[in-house]
Amino acid sequence: MSKKDNGASLILAYLNEKNRPYSAQDVFCNLQKQHGLGKTAVVKAMELLALEGKIKEKTYGKQKIYFADQVQFQDVSDADLKAMDSQITELSAEAQSLTQSCRQLDAELKELNSSFTTEEMKAEIQELKAECCGYRARLEKIKSATNHVTPEEKEKVYKEQTLYVKEWKKRKRLASDMINAILEGYPKSKKEFLEEVGLETDEDCKVVVPST
Repeated sequence: MSKKDNGASLILAYLNEKNRPYSAQDVFCNLQKQHGLGKTAVVKAMELLALEGKIKEKTYGKQKIYFADQVQFQDVSDADLKAMDSQITELSAEAQSLTQSCRQLDAELKELNSSFTTEEMKAEIQELKAECCGYRARLEKIKSATNHVTPEEKEKVYKEQTLYVKEWKKRKRLASDMINAILEGYPKSKKEFLEEVGLETDEDCKVVVPST
């Protein structure tokens, strides 16, 4: 593009290629970023092209619309149009199929990227083997220990636990009954009462009565 034609040849080629109506503002917006054409230059160039008969101009109210001279384009027969429609249908189906394939490949790639690499898998296997060896050694040590707890000792511990848990629940219930009785004539809330007398509940200490 020479400075002399002020973008006219570029605009002419653009209108012939697109073969659709445009305003000067449309052409300016579409070509300015890539080719750096000024709006005034675009308006003058399009007016000149229309004056020379290289493009057509139509006026709608205050707006002018420009489009390529249709004489330069050959007439298309019905057979050619049907062939083009058929080709468009085939290409659309092919594009849809390729889009589906791309989505499937993207999903597979995403899955592969989130998986371990070969080196990472080897390192993980070695780490698991070392962990298994540690567990085996610990198991052998437990099996070979001489200070096992006898069934009688285990039963004694279970009985003591049951006794202590029952006593815990009993005392917890008694304490709760006494507190509730006091609160009937206490002017403040339960929380304020507990803070005033310095009582801590199981919940305050984050402990739960075990099941028997």
